Amino acid sequence: MHPKWLLPEFVDDVLPREAKRVELIRRKILDLFVVHGYELVSPPLIEYLDSLLTGSGQELELQTFKLVDQMSGKTLGIRADVTPQIARLDAHLLDEQGVTRLCYADRVLRTRPAEGDMSREAVQLGAELFGCSTINADIEINRLMVRSIRSVVNRPLTIDLGSVSIARSVSDWLKLSVDQSNSFFEALQAKDRAALEEFCKDYGRDAQKVIMALPGLYGNPSVLDKARDVLINVPGADRGIDELYSVYQAIKDDVDYVILDLAELRGFQYHSGMVVSVYVEGETSPVARGGRYDHIGETFGRSRPATGFTIDLRRLTQCAIALPPERAQRKIWAPCLHDDFDLSEEINSLRQSGDIVVEDLLGEAIDIESKGYTHKIVKDGLSWSVVLLQN
Repeated sequence: MHPKWLLPEFVDDVLPREAKRVELIRRKILDLFVVHGYELVSPPLIEYLDSLLTGSGQELELQTFKLVDQMSGKTLGIRADVTPQIARLDAHLLDEQGVTRLCYADRVLRTRPAEGDMSREAVQLGAELFGCSTINADIEINRLMVRSIRSVVNRPLTIDLGSVSIARSVSDWLKLSVDQSNSFFEALQAKDRAALEEFCKDYGRDAQKVIMALPGLYGNPSVLDKARDVLINVPGADRGIDELYSVYQAIKDDVDYVILDLAELRGFQYHSGMVVSVYVEGETSPVARGGRYDHIGETFGRSRPATGFTIDLRRLTQCAIALPPERAQRKIWAPCLHDDFDLSEEINSLRQSGDIVVEDLLGEAIDIESKGYTHKIVKDGLSWSVVLLQN
């Protein structure tokens, strides 16, 4: 018999110590979003499947749990990513003109754990900016992403900058069909030189030179100068290079290392411009990802420029420094005497001031210091007072 207490594979509980750290960091970063003008939203956990998968690629479809709605008979999905939902809110419900800034902190569920994860359930913390197509939006969103991580992490950070728009410019220059373009992007993303060499056979020497140069345009910012030389005849490529350089200049002093990778095409099915990943030293998987996705709102009837990022909150918590609470919290052990008005008033007053007060429901003698208590309430004559536990 299967034990009733076992959880599904790659699903785990978050126990008190970690849960407290996750919540402290969630509050800290959401507060940072708010002072930058981002408004908090919380979309539903389930939606009709076609809405959830708007603008996404096959990977997100495979990662989405599906079920039948017993009320409508339609297929529902449990979100594996919050970003399409935020695009729906901007396009269909808010319908604002000009720039809209939204943020969120919500759970997602995936059919399989993402790369580097030990759980299929994650908490996504993110910010999205709609209505601005200029590089100023990309600079703001990338600065906010890095500063959010910096606010809780003191280990070296590496940011990886790529651009789907440059690869799309090459695809348009080569006059590739949709299927050819997808195959080309997949080979570039994998840096599969053998597949690219096979792809080159149908093109002339100039095109072959461009195709085979792209996987090697990787490294420090000097690769942008090489890219300008290699892509000089590719219309539109210069704009993508300029955007990468502008973001690099804006965030270079906030991170320890910057890597430029013109073959980084993660999420090319829905990204339309820059793609970004942030790594914390010692971690093999990124703690945050971002990018521009200008066309995701089309299905909702309102295509708007959009850029944003998501942070894996539990992964960030594992990298974070020890955060003190907003004030020095005392943890106080108190007698349980519901008919004692003075004691009840004292407990209520302490809790209102931010202290943790736990009542002794069973009246048992326990080692309260081993449980993390710092004080206890005792009766001194006719009144109750808080006394420090002796170490």
